[in-house]
Amino acid sequence: MLDLIVRNARRYPEGDLADLAVHDGVFARIAPRLTTTARRELDAAGRLVTPPFVDAHMHLDTALTVGRPRHNGSGTLHEGIAIWDELRPTLGEAEIRANALETIRWQVAHGVLFQRCHVDVSDPDLVALQALLAVRDEVRDLCEIQLVAFPQDGVHTSAERPALLRRALMAGCDVVGGAPHLEWSRDLGVRSLDTVFDLAREFDLPVDCHCDETDDPQSRFVEVMAAKARQQGWQGRVVGSHCTAMAAYPPAYLARLLPMLAEAGVSVTVSPMVNALLQGRHDGHARHRGIAPIKELTAAGVTVAAGQDSVLDSWLPLGTGDLLAVTQLAVYLGQLSGHDELARALDLVTVNAARMLGIEDRYGLAEGHPASFVILDALRATDALRLLAPKLHVFRAGVEVAQTRAARITVRTTGGALTDVTFMPTG
Repeated sequence: MLDLIVRNARRYPEGDLADLAVHDGVFARIAPRLTTTARRELDAAGRLVTPPFVDAHMHLDTALTVGRPRHNGSGTLHEGIAIWDELRPTLGEAEIRANALETIRWQVAHGVLFQRCHVDVSDPDLVALQALLAVRDEVRDLCEIQLVAFPQDGVHTSAERPALLRRALMAGCDVVGGAPHLEWSRDLGVRSLDTVFDLAREFDLPVDCHCDETDDPQSRFVEVMAAKARQQGWQGRVVGSHCTAMAAYPPAYLARLLPMLAEAGVSVTVSPMVNALLQGRHDGHARHRGIAPIKELTAAGVTVAAGQDSVLDSWLPLGTGDLLAVTQLAVYLGQLSGHDELARALDLVTVNAARMLGIEDRYGLAEGHPASFVILDALRATDALRLLAPKLHVFRAGVEVAQTRAARITVRTTGGALTDVTFMPTG
């Protein structure tokens, strides 16, 4: 007998109604109106069922530290870094582990079962890395985590940092990170990418660099990443995270850059929550939106995904790990208001993010794939975004790992009776 059947599920992104049969942790059969039975049956009643959400860019080592040792008064990226530099030496493995585990619980409740986490490896003792290596193993049955060796303080800002980045990779990081725009000069930024790509080749690992996270239109390291990806044969294994300077690039330069990124197989992650707060702080009346041009990137054939980035830290004093909220803000900032754009906006945190993490061969609602999925309290993807729909059931490999009871809202009518409010048109 089957373990589980979810009936009347509206699959994302196909949009069709189907029954999902699960056995031994995988989708055994997906078809309309299955006549077989199972030990447990759930009626989705036409609700949206998606693959698990994938957070393409997260920082678990800084999570839940907001206000320590002080708040970010300017709201800038650089003050956030300065605050973290003050706090980092005071944090031990136990506290980082506890904060990360609590944050992961929030994410799983929101249906996030995969994530790429950038961990600061600027500390000579690699305390945060040791904590998150343990967390990665501890939660492997709940949430799959890829760890990026992220040199927050730069690769060539001091003589010992390249060796520190190597140590982090030897310790077990999954991805090589960088931040060329934080180096002291453009030449050092390019040199840092030389180091990153050399290490990627040596360890046979993908690359995911914080890149051009500034409003400065002269910050153009993403083109260097594209050139190196093409030269090294690393197409499809390179990600530029943030890339907010793209919003300030002259149209002629952007028109030249986008096909280069597509040809080189360089993907881009956007973090609309944190960058909407950080960017534009030096502008006058016309403030930057703080996001790379999703429409133009997508039209050029570049894979774009979205990430939460931060939760309650010196860069983002808000957030719960809900990727629906992240996607909703990406829709607003990226002006993704067309019918088809709204219908596929969740690609930013599902199929696109899965492709970016290299897990697409075992991801999605397909027979033979692990039975990992989310049942949302919404009938369509656009409604899920509009309502920030509750994730009623979250399954990982056939096991329910989270459940939410949808709230019931009532309003007293003029006649005195209480009427349910669903925020859905009744006409």
